[in-house]
Amino acid sequence: MTSARPTSPVPRFGTLTVPKASDVLAAEVRERILSGELGEGTALPPERQLVEQTGLSRATVREALRILEVERLVEIRPGRGGGAFVHRPGRESLASTVQLVIRGQQIRLEALHETREAIEPACAALAARRRSEQDLADLDAAHVELVGAGHDVPRFLRANIRWHNAVAKAGANELLIGFLSALSESIHASTDLEQFMDARVRELTARAHARITEAIRSGDAAAARRRMSRHVCGFARAAAEVDPRERVGLPETED
Repeated sequence: MTSARPTSPVPRFGTLTVPKASDVLAAEVRERILSGELGEGTALPPERQLVEQTGLSRATVREALRILEVERLVEIRPGRGGGAFVHRPGRESLASTVQLVIRGQQIRLEALHETREAIEPACAALAARRRSEQDLADLDAAHVELVGAGHDVPRFLRANIRWHNAVAKAGANELLIGFLSALSESIHASTDLEQFMDARVRELTARAHARITEAIRSGDAAAARRRMSRHVCGFARAAAEVDPRERVGLPETED
């Protein structure tokens, strides 16, 4: 009598997800843009030609172009001479994306300050190593605007953001420029800064900016990093004055 052969388990397969044709087309164009194959301002083939070349429907091609437009990788221009044109992402794209994440995730103000304290001293150190004469002129112009604001607090705050962005720009690191731009705007929008920007705080801020600019101008990266660190940490404590959940302090300007 023969024994029964053991039964092998029947293999199981998970559900397969097939990508949409529009996503596949968008991915191919995206890769060509990001790899540099398609340069800034390059016109993509007209919609009719894309349909013929890819064998996809007109609706699918349009959906792929909409995806790329939302990602700001192409610009759609209507009318005669219009079409889809390549737009390579720049620092403004990074800043916009970071701001969306900050707002969408409702990132705590304390976390924004912590991030700023981590990266802005590095921006100042890089600025001291890499700044050009134009960068120094931009820092000076922003400082003149800040000092000249007088009792006009909104004008003072705009000049303050302009100065900090100029420091990042002088560091010539595109990622840091984009991050700092987003952080500065988000901190400004999330805090009622006018509540604590009295004459003393404005004076301390202007003095700190002048000392940091001095270090950047002289090429002293260590001093620029140290002075910026004290400045932004002190600013965070001062901003906490309008939030009872955080501790109170004032900006520091001593070396």
